[in-house]
Amino acid sequence: MSGRKISTNHLPAVRGKLIENADLSALTWFRVGGPADVLFQPADEDDLADFLKNTSEDIPVYPVGVGSNLLVRDGGVRGVVVRFGAPFGKVKIDGTRVRAGAAALDANVAKKASAAGIAGLEFYRGVPGAIGGALAMNAGAYSGETKDILIEAVAYTRNGGRRVLSNENMDFSYRHCGANEEGLFFTEALFQGHADDPEKIEARMREIMEKRETTQPIRERTGGSTFANPDLALSGGRKSWQLIDEIGGRGRVVGDAQVSELHCNFMINRGDATATDMEELIESLRRDVLAETGVELRWEIRRIGEAA
Repeated sequence: MSGRKISTNHLPAVRGKLIENADLSALTWFRVGGPADVLFQPADEDDLADFLKNTSEDIPVYPVGVGSNLLVRDGGVRGVVVRFGAPFGKVKIDGTRVRAGAAALDANVAKKASAAGIAGLEFYRGVPGAIGGALAMNAGAYSGETKDILIEAVAYTRNGGRRVLSNENMDFSYRHCGANEEGLFFTEALFQGHADDPEKIEARMREIMEKRETTQPIRERTGGSTFANPDLALSGGRKSWQLIDEIGGRGRVVGDAQVSELHCNFMINRGDATATDMEELIESLRRDVLAETGVELRWEIRRIGEAA
């Protein structure tokens, strides 16, 4: 079945929603890419588990969050894309612990923690995306990352098995979750913060947002950081954006995709870009940075789907 178009006729009954030929470009921040054969929005964890268990292993199934760090290729996705909705977006406070569903926006989790006088999650205010993606890639910003605060995560395997993973089980490293290499479907996270004055926490979050608004193209059709920063010992202390700037990549254009003039580790859809434009632009930066500096940049943005 892999590589062939599927329909709901190939799939088990669910309590959530199954949508054929679903437009994924509307779900990504870049606003590019083709459709998914089927989009599945589970009603709850049991619905997800039953679906995974009863769907043929020959059918690819991909978890997708809010699409902030995702590039869907123009040919679309053969198989099923799972997108978690409101049932997975709850945030609960227990003392200085925060339990958040995979669909909870990182920024909202930070805000709710702040209102409850829980510090340690402020960095999430500046991370675009949702908790599921944060777990899958150890998302972070402004001197904080997911591994610093996670107690445990709940995930489902491709065959529908439920797992509870401790922080150690997640095998975190910089912008990477080793546990996710087997293709997990994260549904929930439990975080540990510490008590502090809500006004002080809010002030720190305002500082993060002020910095983000002045240094990143957040009002554009863009994604998160395109490349993870390289090992600074190997790059001579230069971050990804500095390497791109060094090779003259700032403002580079392919089709209607452009490297941001404001921050050159961000790509922009100027209006009519295709996923192919985006991918060719990003790969051109990788090639030139490697050729001119000897440093190989690693994609931080996730890519799924087929070329047109």
